[in-house]
Amino acid sequence: MLPEKEAWNFNMNTSFQRSPRGPATESEFAEKIVQINRVSKKTKGGNKIGFSVLVVAGDRKGRVGVGLGGAPDVSSAVRKAVTYAKKHLITVPMRGTTIPHEIRLKRGAAQILLKPAPPGTGVIAGGAVRAVVEAAGIRDIVSKILGSKNQASNVYATLEALKHFKIRKRV
Repeated sequence: MLPEKEAWNFNMNTSFQRSPRGPATESEFAEKIVQINRVSKKTKGGNKIGFSVLVVAGDRKGRVGVGLGGAPDVSSAVRKAVTYAKKHLITVPMRGTTIPHEIRLKRGAAQILLKPAPPGTGVIAGGAVRAVVEAAGIRDIVSKILGSKNQASNVYATLEALKHFKIRKRV
């Protein structure tokens, strides 16, 4: 008797799903690993090694979240970070495929400038801002990272900037 065929679905985040009956379904969330840090703690028995992972998750329809997970191995840390990001989503107000207005925000040492762009411009952004903006589903934006080179600080500053948009209500 032959074993049942199995399908494996690999995506860019090194996570996979196993399905005994055909290919696995895609998750509704786009997940992007921004940073992986190897951390160690000195104990009397030696060094205890672990990993800290920063992940951005979004549905590409205006909702995005950021999660930081730590665990002894990378895959567990990624899973924790994704779970946290999905539980703490924010809704980003959008005007078409771009943002409602320009915003400049300082959070800690990180300073972020986000500007709306006409359709067809694309995402003009650095790595940390790009991850957050693409996960949120914004397709046309111009941005600049000022101040800090720290990826985590820039991700959190971008998320904070996306929370501060104001939309005019039509009367």
